[in-house]
Amino acid sequence: MPQLIMMKGTPTIDGSAKRAVQSFFEKLTRDDTTPGLNIEPIIGSLDPRARTGRVDGFYRAVLIRLQGGQDATYVYAGTFAHDDAIAYAKRVRLTRNPINGLPELEEMVAPRADRAPAASVAPAAPEPVASPPGPPARVSAPPPTGGSRPAYAVLGSHTLADLTGAGVREDIAAAALALVTEDALLDFAADLRPAWQGALLVALACGEGLEEALAGLGLIETGDEDEGLDEEENTEEPAVAAAPRGEDDELLEAMRRPAAGLDFAIVEPTEEGMAEFFEVLDGGTFAQWRVFLHPQQRAYASRSRNGAFRLSGGAGTGKTVVLLHRARALHAKDPAARIVLTTYNRTLAQSLAEGLELLDGGVPQVDIGAAGVAVAGIDAFVRRVLADAGQAVGEPGPGGVSPVARILGERTSSIMGITRDRAWQSAIDGVAQVPEVVTPQLLEAEYSLVVLPNRITTEDDYLRVRRPGRGVRLGRSQRRAVWSVIAAYRAQAAAEGTTDWDEKAMIAAAHLDDRLAQGWERPADHVLVDEAQDLTPARLRFLRSLVSEGRNDLFLAEDAHQRIYAPKVVLSHVGINIRGRSRRLTLNYRTTAQNLGYAVRVLEGADFTDMSGEAVSTHGYRSARPGVPPILAGYGSASEEYDGVAARIAEWTSASGAAGGAPTIGLLCASKWRGQAWVRELADRAIKATFVGADRNPPAPGTGADVTVMTLHRAKGMEFSKVIITGMNAHDAFSARPGQEDDAADEALRQRSLLYVASTRARDELAITWVGEPHELLRARHSTENKDMREA
Repeated sequence: MPQLIMMKGTPTIDGSAKRAVQSFFEKLTRDDTTPGLNIEPIIGSLDPRARTGRVDGFYRAVLIRLQGGQDATYVYAGTFAHDDAIAYAKRVRLTRNPINGLPELEEMVAPRADRAPAASVAPAAPEPVASPPGPPARVSAPPPTGGSRPAYAVLGSHTLADLTGAGVREDIAAAALALVTEDALLDFAADLRPAWQGALLVALACGEGLEEALAGLGLIETGDEDEGLDEEENTEEPAVAAAPRGEDDELLEAMRRPAAGLDFAIVEPTEEGMAEFFEVLDGGTFAQWRVFLHPQQRAYASRSRNGAFRLSGGAGTGKTVVLLHRARALHAKDPAARIVLTTYNRTLAQSLAEGLELLDGGVPQVDIGAAGVAVAGIDAFVRRVLADAGQAVGEPGPGGVSPVARILGERTSSIMGITRDRAWQSAIDGVAQVPEVVTPQLLEAEYSLVVLPNRITTEDDYLRVRRPGRGVRLGRSQRRAVWSVIAAYRAQAAAEGTTDWDEKAMIAAAHLDDRLAQGWERPADHVLVDEAQDLTPARLRFLRSLVSEGRNDLFLAEDAHQRIYAPKVVLSHVGINIRGRSRRLTLNYRTTAQNLGYAVRVLEGADFTDMSGEAVSTHGYRSARPGVPPILAGYGSASEEYDGVAARIAEWTSASGAAGGAPTIGLLCASKWRGQAWVRELADRAIKATFVGADRNPPAPGTGADVTVMTLHRAKGMEFSKVIITGMNAHDAFSARPGQEDDAADEALRQRSLLYVASTRARDELAITWVGEPHELLRARHSTENKDMREA
């Protein structure tokens, strides 16, 4: 059965030819000798493996045929009108880069007056089907003269020898070294082929060293990449006599190298793989292909680790994509493995389940403890463990104490009810002479961060416990007051048979620890966690209890800059030891460089720490996709803001409609009531909008409303082609966070993170509006960029 490889940049297919092209490839991948395909060599071609195939009476597909085994592999380079296809097939060849061995499609270029008459070879993208393929677009930046370049060049101290020594084509390297702004380099790199050259240039422009950038593309190995790898994975097999290898074998092997994935995609020989290939042919982008992984991502998705691992990275860097591919890879390696894929809420967990189904519908999604991948929010897993435990949580364990008593002290074992929202205020009201500092917010944070993680059940234990990182100092008398309220809170919950979710998580963890001591297995072999920065200590301890320490046990993806729910937590404090097994993704795949730059500036000047307890910066975050600057607009009244936003939405919709598509537009605001007001106001202006709350999923693109409205918090994990963040007013831009607001500094970081998260929901265009004076996050950094949206 022939294999198919698609090359990045294949031209868009004319609408009249789409069905014929699909039929052609359906037949080709079944049997390339099928009558009517007419897979023919080209007389006088630069590459003797070049072929064309008959799509219909007018069009032919251009292919490169590789024979690396029993079945042929066809590299698809585009579909053209008959004569244009023949001409293009004659002047292309598939070869390997002489420096790094990566596969490259080269095209013979006709001599030009400003170039020596001898023929040269250079990569190029063919023109669309509607036009004949022409000469490649040549680099236009002026090369440096006299062996030098401007001192302010964007690539800094890197030299022509550095770039050409890595395999970059000399004329591309010379042109890149002459560029003096990051925007110019991004534009230059965006359409370079092979694409790894652009990726390398962008990495160098963002401050990475040459070795670091090459390692990120998988072009070289570095010593620190082996740190934390399972030793078994690094053991070389004994040398055996290799079968003779031809050039086609080497090309096919090169196609499977991580960096080659930036230019070529191996089509999976399955119904799903072919369906996705046809989707891309029908106008989808190469980077949206579910099998596509950047080389940096591929390593984290597939490599085995000898223990817990933490992957960090900014918004849009593909952490979730890595988790989905890693779940798939773990299942493929061991179909009997019990894999848990989870995150902090059910909405994002549902997105993970849908993403895994899209990636590979053959991976079974199961209940926790079964072979396959169990996908749910972490609280759902907590509930399942407790439901399965039943009365066992109240029975003495190996140490003579029940899981419930170990966490909460002696009380009834009835714990499945949910503690009501105002329970802390009720407990305060029931205790005499509570100091003013003891608020519901302080109590909730103290309970979550100090009492439960340390399994404190008595006042004496609480008086002795350390409280590192807490924003409010408490004297001994104040601690006694706090404990008296905690005791009242626990007594009331015991009487009602309730617990909160942190209590449930700790009890479930204690139960699983008891089961292990009694000879039972833990319920998972591998646990993969998305958005780990938003998990409380209790929930992290529960995750640690799901799987025994060992090979590929825990894999946590996190971004300290996106922490908008839970307080700061250090993994080692909750029993999760990563011991140097930590890496960072830096390349943004979602957001344009302009939108990412704006979002990153929101974070500047603030001190963020990651889950290792280390300071974390935005250094190196970049996007290789250029776009337009964000629009910032202030209005004199709410009515003017409604009018201006409606006009912008109408303009976006009209422009996208003229281009043949409908944009996905997200309108983000501080609270539910504001979102519902926006739906009404937009309806009055003939724009249909839908408010999406915590319990609803957004409508599918192209159906339902023109605009999806949601809160800033609800937008976490979402993306839209265009985003408007509204109501960024001076005093009420952010809604109050539920609980844990005793630390003003932490609250200030949360607000930055929330604006950062919201800004990075936009793939292409971003607008931010306010009424009156803008919030200080806008005033302090972006006042010079403000311009009226209606004039933009």
